[in-house]
Amino acid sequence: MSGSVSHRRVFILANPEKGSVALALPELKQFVAERCELVGAEMGMDARRALEAGAELIIVLGGDGTLLGAARSLGERQIPLLGVNLGRLGFLANFSVDELRTHFAQAVSDPELIERRMMLDVNVYGGSKLRFTSLAMNDCVVQAGAPFRLIELEVYLDKQQLTNIVGDGVIVCTPTGSTAHNLSAGGPIVQAGVRAIVLTPLCPHSLTHKPLVVEQNSRIEIVARATNQGSTAIIDGQVSCPLQPGDRTVITRSAAALRLVRNPLYPNWNKLVTKFRWGQQPE
Repeated sequence: MSGSVSHRRVFILANPEKGSVALALPELKQFVAERCELVGAEMGMDARRALEAGAELIIVLGGDGTLLGAARSLGERQIPLLGVNLGRLGFLANFSVDELRTHFAQAVSDPELIERRMMLDVNVYGGSKLRFTSLAMNDCVVQAGAPFRLIELEVYLDKQQLTNIVGDGVIVCTPTGSTAHNLSAGGPIVQAGVRAIVLTPLCPHSLTHKPLVVEQNSRIEIVARATNQGSTAIIDGQVSCPLQPGDRTVITRSAAALRLVRNPLYPNWNKLVTKFRWGQQPE
């Protein structure tokens, strides 16, 4: 982005499922329009209209889930996303409405506030046929599903067989996604700027399977050898593909990179400490 704040082309994307959004959106539209070129505002998580409108920045009003959906919808044409949290956690959507108002000029114009975060390409094949493809900002989870018997997965790393996992499945996540499902499953917390991919087995029927961190250009292939009726590959907890025995889920680093505007008020580890209370003594 270049030029003065008044020339910034801004689009607002708002989550219609949050009641507080309907109250906040009209006032935010007026606030932005008085300071920038507001090129559009829509309810939903599909940001492609912002690309058509020539937006240079998208203000995402809702929460982390809204931001996840917006990032995936942009595909390889990623532009900066600024998340305003009206949800619960606000780990990625790290501005409040008041903070955006106070720091608006800096937030929309300072390139030093834009973080680039790696994303994943996920492709599911049945035989030689591509059945499903998606970007992942947080993770791809291959999960057992109903009737919740153990499933068996073959895991390949760079086309060499790494292991067999018998259990509830496996999480493959980005550093950004390391604080999502991966954290709940006992996986490592990885700083967002680290270029790596994390594999975390889900409840493996084994004493030896531990989370693994591999380098960013790794090719991970998960072959479903034994599945349940509800076994699924789940992307960012939002979109999914049912899995049949023999299906292959191939995960690689994407050419696309999320561009996330960080809040200038907070250091990188602030949310980890304040939201998750990491490293704090019990009260």
